[in-house]
Amino acid sequence: ATDADALSRRVDDARARFDSLAATLSHKRATAARSLTRRVTAAMQELAMAGGRFEATLERTAEPARFGHESISFTIATHPKQAPGPLSRVASGGELARVALAIQVAASEVGDVPTLVFDEVDTGIGGAVAATVGRMLQALGARRQVLCVTHLPQVAAHADHHFRVVKTGDRTHVSSELAQLSGNARVDELARMLAGAEITSKTRAHARELYEQHRRGAATS
Repeated sequence: ATDADALSRRVDDARARFDSLAATLSHKRATAARSLTRRVTAAMQELAMAGGRFEATLERTAEPARFGHESISFTIATHPKQAPGPLSRVASGGELARVALAIQVAASEVGDVPTLVFDEVDTGIGGAVAATVGRMLQALGARRQVLCVTHLPQVAAHADHHFRVVKTGDRTHVSSELAQLSGNARVDELARMLAGAEITSKTRAHARELYEQHRRGAATS
């Protein structure tokens, strides 16, 4: 009986310590969730999702768990009239990539992931929004390695390094070639992204302007 009483007290003590630590964690999570919700929602307005809303939600678990008293879920509405739903179900591929970019930008000061990869981040956007995406990626690149697959020159122009990927093949064989570009080759590739197969002197001049704007921005940042 004595052993049972001692074990019971140890269980009670352990639960009390757990509850105290979990309560502290819950408070910190609630503060972080409000900040993340606000910052990601603000970033979405610049990424062709005007009126969209992001929310980091804390849900109390039925029983204590190794991660505390609550689980965390992300919900999103991509336009004002849409009801929020799970991020994985509501967002399209391009929207998901842009929301991921917004989350990474919001968490860039505290995250420690060394390499980030973005694909389809330019789906359904162009012009000023594409330039905004490029600037966000460039800001992330100042703190960690960022790899981005893009078809938009406004995004590509912000990169510190450029690689061209070419896929060739027939019915039986497909191969991909990766080539690092430098100097005039970077300008030529930006021109190709602007104009397609036929590159004119005006297109090349526009491409060089994009390229040099980035260089000036990088030098003064």
